[in-house]
Amino acid sequence: MTTDTSALLEQARAWAADDPDEVTRAELDAIIADVADGGDPTDLADRFAGTLEFGTAGLRGALGAGPNRMNRVVVTRAAAGLARYLLDQGAGREASVVIGYDARHNSDVFARDTAEVMTGAGLKALLLPRPLPTPLLAFAIRELGCVAGVMVTASHNPPQDNGYKVYLGDGSQIVPPADADIAARIAAVGPVADVRRGPGGKVLTEDVIDRYLDTVADLAGDGPRDLTLVYTPLHGVGGTSVLQVLETAGFDAPYVVPQQEEPDADFPTVAFPNPEEPGAMDLAMALAADRGADLVVANDPDADRCAAAVPGPHGWRMLRGDEVGALLAHHLLRTGRTGTYACSIVSSSLLAKQAAAAGQPHAETLTGFKWIGRVEGLAFGYEEALGYCVDPEHVRDKDGVSALLLLCELAAQVKAEGRTLTDVLDDIATEHGLHATDQVSVRVSDLSEIGAAMERLRTSPPSSLGGLAVERVDDLAEGSAELPPTDGLRYRLADGARVIVRPSGTEPKLKCYLEVVVPVHPDDGVEAARIAAAGRLDALGADIRLAAGI
Repeated sequence: MTTDTSALLEQARAWAADDPDEVTRAELDAIIADVADGGDPTDLADRFAGTLEFGTAGLRGALGAGPNRMNRVVVTRAAAGLARYLLDQGAGREASVVIGYDARHNSDVFARDTAEVMTGAGLKALLLPRPLPTPLLAFAIRELGCVAGVMVTASHNPPQDNGYKVYLGDGSQIVPPADADIAARIAAVGPVADVRRGPGGKVLTEDVIDRYLDTVADLAGDGPRDLTLVYTPLHGVGGTSVLQVLETAGFDAPYVVPQQEEPDADFPTVAFPNPEEPGAMDLAMALAADRGADLVVANDPDADRCAAAVPGPHGWRMLRGDEVGALLAHHLLRTGRTGTYACSIVSSSLLAKQAAAAGQPHAETLTGFKWIGRVEGLAFGYEEALGYCVDPEHVRDKDGVSALLLLCELAAQVKAEGRTLTDVLDDIATEHGLHATDQVSVRVSDLSEIGAAMERLRTSPPSSLGGLAVERVDDLAEGSAELPPTDGLRYRLADGARVIVRPSGTEPKLKCYLEVVVPVHPDDGVEAARIAAAGRLDALGADIRLAAGI
């Protein structure tokens, strides 16, 4: 046995001794015994390759024993570090932290641990009564006057993952320097056996849930309600909330995909529980075709994202996140919503044109609602990854429940006019040019591949992409007056086209965001522009893959 393996085993035994959970302790003990008996130490080494990093997305990773996994030790330390940060920031004994959780494996356990650590530190803990949508947690922070909120969720990650999102008292996710300050306090936490625990806090009643759902339902004004809907929560927690909101707002009950209706932490019908992933919406679209539906709507497992599909001449098709963003912006601008219309840098440039045409300001942020939710005077914010904030007064985060309702309201209004959402998208394209977007997303098993690809692009930048000249390259790592630094590259191309390349913040993926702008000529129509745009996007995707070596 090498010295390195001996040190690894010693580290693992110390961790196991401090682990309060029987399951993960037994899991680690079995791995330790195997390695001590000459087995392969690779898995054990990976579990102790570092500590699951706490950043602006909080924590997220695979469930399991060890510091590089999601487990009760990691969560307890995170909660203790957060509590210390809040107290250092001046939170008093009357200060409350509200805690929510989804239906993933161990989410309820991690939520209970967090509550006990908060009360042990002298803070009040308010626990949501059951697995609920993430936006409800964001709503509860402001509604209840809490100094912080914690949501135990891994959103749309694979079934083996879980996560831990932290919000501060403004109802927004943490941003620098709060993330680093909290991380430093987490690092200073000693053995979990020494972390003081108190009672499990106060379990909230259904009252705060009803207040959220009524607030969402009130977003829909008077108007047509004739709409045949198919809905899927993708085995997540959005189902009961969405059904109640639609009923309160006056819509008929949707057809719900029966195989995906109930929360299921194993997500048995999908390869990845993300409506953006190929195949995830197949059951919903098949049901829609069978029922003659007008619209398919979906949430991801924690219901902070909203997806949609519409019928067309070649069958049902998913709307891209940028298309839903354009439709919601159109709807809000048409109904007189004033304020700043904001989107992330990887979202379509169309929103800026829509806002300008209506005399409203536009802002661009880094990816993530931790940035979008903090835009001053925000009226509407979105990012192309199916995240939409349509009611920033009450939820300063993406909210798949409220976005879904407003999309249904728009669909019902245009149906009453004998038109469809596709017709509205055509109108927008005719006015502003067709803004077509796509994404090249490469999942890797070795994270070093992402760093190598970014390095290739920085050291050997392409002079053209998809036959369009690269007019400017912005290295986003340098930051600017408008944007904090982030790891990414933005290529501004001729004819208003654009490519942005960045590592995913939540998954082992390199993402390339593509956009082309094609004018709609009256003689040719929108369909001709779509065909031209599709060819340009294909060429862009092929060239950026080649340049990045992926």
